[in-house]
Amino acid sequence: MSQNGLLRRLLPVAAMLFWGALAYAQESPYFVTYDHYLEEPGNLEVEYFSTFGTQRHGNDFIAPWGEFEYGVNGWWTTEFYLDSQGTFNDSILFTGFRWENRFRPLMLEHKVNPVIYIEYEQTNGADKILKEVEGHDVEADFAPSNAELRREHDHELELKLILSKSLHGWNVALNPLGTKNLSPDQPWEFGYAMGVSRPLALAASPRACNLCPENFVVGAEIYGGMGDATSFGLHDTSQYLAPVAAWNFPSGWTLRLSLGFGLNHNSHQFLLRWGLSREISGFSEILRAWWQGEH
Repeated sequence: MSQNGLLRRLLPVAAMLFWGALAYAQESPYFVTYDHYLEEPGNLEVEYFSTFGTQRHGNDFIAPWGEFEYGVNGWWTTEFYLDSQGTFNDSILFTGFRWENRFRPLMLEHKVNPVIYIEYEQTNGADKILKEVEGHDVEADFAPSNAELRREHDHELELKLILSKSLHGWNVALNPLGTKNLSPDQPWEFGYAMGVSRPLALAASPRACNLCPENFVVGAEIYGGMGDATSFGLHDTSQYLAPVAAWNFPSGWTLRLSLGFGLNHNSHQFLLRWGLSREISGFSEILRAWWQGEH
């Protein structure tokens, strides 16, 4: 390929990336709860998250995961996860993948905005990202060695009803969920997550700045298990409360932090979560420009 031909292919891609970096979207501070906002059509968000968890009767752990979120259209966002974990004094391993889809049936704003969430996950028993808590999941389930936990293979379907409302800058969201291990002898397991958040300021500053109050979103979320189809309720479940915060940069980067505290003796005493994400606006146009350069 000639030098001019290479430039013709790369310049449109570079331009799209540059203008994408200037796009600004305020991201939610939640780690477990979902609100009703979907990814903008054609945009790709690349995210890195991690959970540090304490373990009273086992080794503490760090569980990183990556997410690739793409806005297919105005009512459908799809997302792919890659999970891993490292347990102190034990081992580091890849624990599986998840494929998530969110569908918004009502496009305009309503008193309550519903979103339908469907996820398939293929993980092993050593998965510790704690992206959700369901059924009778408790701290003791994470105590065995990785060699023992990884023998368990989970093929699960997870359904959520995301109910969310934003008013006067406040967002309130409720996510009841049900999870079914696709093994025929496993019952449905249930859980929930609730969150509330608000930016520190509603009015945008006249110029782009990293430390403007409107770039910071703070809130809290509470989440936990609600038993299963044979034993529904809060008995023998774990429950968590977590203050959360997000720092949205005008460049499209977002930094998130969560300090989670177990609310009963079945829960991890402390869960520290952090994350960094980058939204690439017009990703579909970037791919189209590259494809046209190829041909």
